[in-house]
Amino acid sequence: MKKVLIMCTGNSCRSIIAEALVEAFLDGIEAKSCGVAPSGRVNPNAKKVLERNGIWDEKYYSKHLDEVIDEDFDLVVTVCDHAKETCPVFPKPLKKIHVGFEDPDGKDFAAFEKTYKEIKTVLLPKIVAALV
Repeated sequence: MKKVLIMCTGNSCRSIIAEALVEAFLDGIEAKSCGVAPSGRVNPNAKKVLERNGIWDEKYYSKHLDEVIDEDFDLVVTVCDHAKETCPVFPKPLKKIHVGFEDPDGKDFAAFEKTYKEIKTVLLPKIVAALV
């Protein structure tokens, strides 16, 4: 089982959506998400888009990087520029990739649907390729 950490700034939208998509569609890959400055909540529209696609799980929540930094990951993925720039040094060397997505926070539900589709079609193949 491979483990992927998906990071963004607030860990309320993009990284939560990505975590759920990895868990739902990439066999043999476990995902967690975190934020460098977490909001402490899952955006209601992020939850709604995951529910509508049948992949919401109550285990998804907004958490700080400190909560997961000591876990063994095979790959770290940053999904926003701020997280990429502030990505810390992990206890052991590991592969990192960056694929930025526009933040849907504060926008209408259609923006969350767009982000969901972009993460599914753009990010998931890149995660698979990075873990080969």
